[in-house]
Amino acid sequence: MSFDQQLEIVKNREGFIAALDQSGGSTPKALRLYGIGESEYSGEDQMYDRIHEMRSRIVTSPQFGSSRILGAILFEQTMRRQIEGLGSAQYLWERKQVVPFLKVDKGLAEESNGVQLMKPMPDLDALLEEAGKNSVFGTKMRSVIKVSNPEGVKSVVDQQFEIGKRIIAAGLVPILEPEVDINSSTKAEAEQMLLDLLMENIKGLDSSQKIMLKLSLPDQNNHYAPCIEHPNVIRVVALSGGYSREEANARLSRNQGMTASFSRALTEGLSAGQSDSEFNQKLDSTIDSIFQASIT
Repeated sequence: MSFDQQLEIVKNREGFIAALDQSGGSTPKALRLYGIGESEYSGEDQMYDRIHEMRSRIVTSPQFGSSRILGAILFEQTMRRQIEGLGSAQYLWERKQVVPFLKVDKGLAEESNGVQLMKPMPDLDALLEEAGKNSVFGTKMRSVIKVSNPEGVKSVVDQQFEIGKRIIAAGLVPILEPEVDINSSTKAEAEQMLLDLLMENIKGLDSSQKIMLKLSLPDQNNHYAPCIEHPNVIRVVALSGGYSREEANARLSRNQGMTASFSRALTEGLSAGQSDSEFNQKLDSTIDSIFQASIT
């Protein structure tokens, strides 16, 4: 595995990042949307087996490849499982030339000061070491901003950068994801606070500390241009955040330099009951629509 080769792809290749990192809390919903109800599996192990079948079907599809997809974000359970006899991350990199990322957060804490910070990550160092041995290039971790509370927004950004620096020190590239809730009554104000704090922290990084950002699609087009243009930021990607794929693509296409990193919007319309031909055709049109929005 070549870190430099992966960096070159993430930095310069056209395409988007597939978010295949649904964790324990979001997995049942993802399976329901895929046509697998909770009566069709029993217990956590079977649930993860079923979601891994879905992810494997997506990743092994001939439509899923490096011509339109830069990278894929995996849940740690996925990293530890195999696709066609290879570890999932190795399969992505060695067979598809798609750069693997790993979700490292443990979910969200209770809301306080209008935000949800990340829960503690006591095993982060061990997880980062494991990721490094599995061809993983970078990580992703999510917190959520509900309202434009200055103290809350600052706490989110401080936590993201504090842990992000630990990830950099471990030799990986962190994707910081301070999501702004798309339903926030103060979304535009929160986005301005977030931009100011992001830029303050980015300017405090030394030249060797490279990060990525995963941000909600902003109310003001090109709002995050200062982040996109900064040399310490490898790439800025967008989450769909609850928008339909059509709406998310439309908003993304109006933000130059932002690339998609969609989860639910990527799997929208896919079903366990589809034939391989139907599945691949739907996945092809989905990937193409997200790719086109990402390169505008």
